Amino acid sequence: MTDSTKPQGFTVVIPARLASIRLPNKPLVDIAGLPMVVRVAQRAMQSQATQVVVAADDERIVHACKAHGVQVLLTRQDHVSGSDRLAEACQLLSLPDDALVVNVQGDEPLMRPELINEVACVLNERPDASMSTAAHAIGSLEEFGNPNVVKVVMDARQMALYFSRAPIPWWRDGQSDAGFKSLPNPAPLRHIGIYAYRAGFLRLFPQLTPAPIESMESLEQLRVLWHGHRIAVHVTSEALGPGVDTPEDLARVRQMLS
Repeated sequence: MTDSTKPQGFTVVIPARLASIRLPNKPLVDIAGLPMVVRVAQRAMQSQATQVVVAADDERIVHACKAHGVQVLLTRQDHVSGSDRLAEACQLLSLPDDALVVNVQGDEPLMRPELINEVACVLNERPDASMSTAAHAIGSLEEFGNPNVVKVVMDARQMALYFSRAPIPWWRDGQSDAGFKSLPNPAPLRHIGIYAYRAGFLRLFPQLTPAPIESMESLEQLRVLWHGHRIAVHVTSEALGPGVDTPEDLARVRQMLS
C-alpha cells in the first residue's frame, strides 16, 4: 500500500460477548499464553488504526483487557448483534459521523493487519458506499458447496450484489448428476467477515428493519443491501487463517501459534 492510498485515521472496534454455545467464555480462552480477545487486539494494533478498542459485555473481559494494556469499553449485555454493540461503542467514543470504524471479529486471532488497512482504505475511497468488506477466491468444490462458507457476488465496480450460503454464482452449464464438475471461471468468492463503516451509518444500522433475506440466510449484512445501501468489496489474494468457533478450531489455532 503506497502513501497515497493509505486510509485516513480509523478506529478498530472488536465486539466481545462472553456467552458462546459451542465454546464457553470464548473471548477469554487461552491461546499461546494470552486471552483470545487480547491476541486479536494485539494483531489489530499492528495495523494503521489510530485506536483499537474492545467492546465487551462482561467485566471479566474488561479485566483481561486492562491487565494486558488493551483499551476496552463495557457495553450493554442485551445487544442482539455485534453491529448493535459497535453502534453503542461509537456513542461511548463520541466518534463523528464521518469517522471510519473497522469491525474486527473477536474470534479471529490470525487476522492480518494489512487486511484491516485495506478494508479501511476501500471505504475511504468509496463515498458511494456505506460499508466495505473483503473476499478471496474459493479454491475447492467442497468449499463452494459448504453452507458455512459465505459467498459474495459483485458488480463491475466491486460493489456487493448479494451474499449467500448457497453456491453463487450458480453455474448452470457446470452441472453433472453428481453436482458441479468444477469451479466456475472466474472463481467464486468467499466472504471474509471483516467490515468497515462510517460511524454515522453504524448509528443508523440498528434502526433499519431486519430483512426477510437476512432471516432466511442468517446473514446480517443482507439488511444493508435490502435497504438500498452499498457495500464495497476488497478482493484479497490471501485467505484468512482459521477463526475460533469450536473446540476443534481452538486446538487448530493453538497449534499454529504455539
